[in-house]
Amino acid sequence: MKIYTKTGDTGETSLYDGKRIKKDDIRVESYGTIDELNSTLGFARNFIEDEKIIDIIYRIQRELFDVAGELATEDREKFPEKIAKEHVDFLENIIDEYLAKIEEVNAFIIPGTNKASASLHVARTICRRAERRILTLNREVNVNPVLIKYVNRLSDTIYTIARYLESQLKYVEFKK
Repeated sequence: MKIYTKTGDTGETSLYDGKRIKKDDIRVESYGTIDELNSTLGFARNFIEDEKIIDIIYRIQRELFDVAGELATEDREKFPEKIAKEHVDFLENIIDEYLAKIEEVNAFIIPGTNKASASLHVARTICRRAERRILTLNREVNVNPVLIKYVNRLSDTIYTIARYLESQLKYVEFKK
């Protein structure tokens, strides 16, 4: 099987449901940023030694294919698998579990005191960008509100795990 089709040579791509759109369309930018996030989480996973966190990241990576699939489909009848409340609940449980294991989150920290936390902080910022792109898309078409909530919780989840994995906390001190 060839991976090139030559159908994108003029700046268009196909959505999951077969519709052709411009490659720089906000819809493509939205699911493309989710793809970037997924790859970055895969990269970050290589620096993490905690097997439970590795399993959490694998699960999130799989769910990101559902997020991207939903964003890459205009025809709601053809959605592959939709993000649902259970996905958000899973993330909220992870946040609660790991927040209970760290110091109170009440100040900015300088991120990345080791490779694991640093790579997760990069993933977190990509997740925030994905959320912004999805919100822009939502102004043009109706995006599943649970998907929007999921991506918002995901950045919080990634932050919480990154904070948990920090070797030390370096707080930002503002001059008054």
